[in-house]
Amino acid sequence: MMKNLEKEIREQPVTLAQVRSTNDAALKALIADIKAYGVDNVYISARGTSDHASIYFQYLLGVYVGVPAALATPSVVTAYNGKLKFKNALVIGVSQSGAAADALEIVRRGNESGAITVAVTNNLDSPLAKEAKHHLYCGVGKETSIAATKTFTAQLLLLGYFAAYWADCKELLDALDKVPAAVGTLLDYQPDKVLEMVKRYRFLDNAVVLGRGYNYPIALEGALKILETNRVRMKGYPISDFHHGPIAQVHENDLSIVIAAKGPVLGDAKTIIEKLHGVGSEVLIISDDEETLALSKYNLRLPDIDVEAPATPDVVSVFTAAVTMQLMACKLTDIRDVDPDASKVLNKVTITK
Repeated sequence: MMKNLEKEIREQPVTLAQVRSTNDAALKALIADIKAYGVDNVYISARGTSDHASIYFQYLLGVYVGVPAALATPSVVTAYNGKLKFKNALVIGVSQSGAAADALEIVRRGNESGAITVAVTNNLDSPLAKEAKHHLYCGVGKETSIAATKTFTAQLLLLGYFAAYWADCKELLDALDKVPAAVGTLLDYQPDKVLEMVKRYRFLDNAVVLGRGYNYPIALEGALKILETNRVRMKGYPISDFHHGPIAQVHENDLSIVIAAKGPVLGDAKTIIEKLHGVGSEVLIISDDEETLALSKYNLRLPDIDVEAPATPDVVSVFTAAVTMQLMACKLTDIRDVDPDASKVLNKVTITK
């Protein structure tokens, strides 16, 4: 019997295909409001998986829109009653359930100060959706597994479209439109490849996941997926930081997973792969570049997707890398005989204030 986790992973080509059409009118209205208001900075409140999706958005805003975005420190408001000033700001709460109390409070403060506020949720009737002036809807249906999968990629894609509409960038829109088909292509072959690969990691007790640029949040998310489903100590790092101390934790034969996608930061990924080999780590490479895959006998190939400049391939490969990491988490539970759809310590909806 297929686990809920795998069912929801396999639903993603369909759930992603409706994201743009579901939100086209809402995005156009939001962008008109943003341009009339004169937004010059963005403040995003999110936790966990939603926070990882927001980091991708943070990169896109900087690259395509030229607007700086900050990830919120909600306790400034919720614990210390800080008086944040949101002049000329766009305030965004990102929460799959729409029940995150801290994101809700940040959006409420944004409304009080006259900022444009946006909720990104998978629940039309949630408190966050009702509080914000604008609502962007993932629309992927109920997600029952503890680990977020289809809601995560829907958030990524929805925030990607948000940046593309704001930048009025046809090339970015065209690249993002290729995501559902790319994920479908990946799911035609990757589950079996991953199952064979993870058999050697049945007794895994710790590892690191590394990425840079657009794939940095995928490293964070991939580590979280394996950690929460398999109870394995995992941590994601940006490749740029890993050189500066964290690499000291890697010992001979320790597993290091490197997301090394085509794009401006591929060279950085190759450099860290070489360095990890130098300390005797077992390096598992996730890449869409054949030359890079050849740097380790342990590798998982991503589909090659053509995009038109100024978009870069890693704008899209974040999705196939994310689904590959989801599959690793799922197939590890098969090998380790773990039920990923139940947990004694985790809840599907976590209320943090």
